[in-house]
Amino acid sequence: MPWTWDPDKAKVNRAKHGLSFETAALVFDDPLHASKQDPHPDGDRWHTHRTRRRGLAACCPYLARRNRGRRTHRRIISARKATAHERKAYEEGSF
Repeated sequence: MPWTWDPDKAKVNRAKHGLSFETAALVFDDPLHASKQDPHPDGDRWHTHRTRRRGLAACCPYLARRNRGRRTHRRIISARKATAHERKAYEEGSF
């Protein structure tokens, strides 16, 4: 499924968090990633974590919206390294 993002926001995010949206999109290729829904007025917001891949645990919030057809568009809105608390919750299965 294709991922979209705002190119300007991606540049700001990389400067702030040191993680590109291109790298963040790999979170969803990890069969052990975990997602939880976070209701938001702009659409269904989800937070996804992945396992440590090459030493990195990441958190990737994104929006999921359905257009008039059946296709769901997914837009990455942020990407950062997971906090110690988030890593622990993921590892314990309580994320």
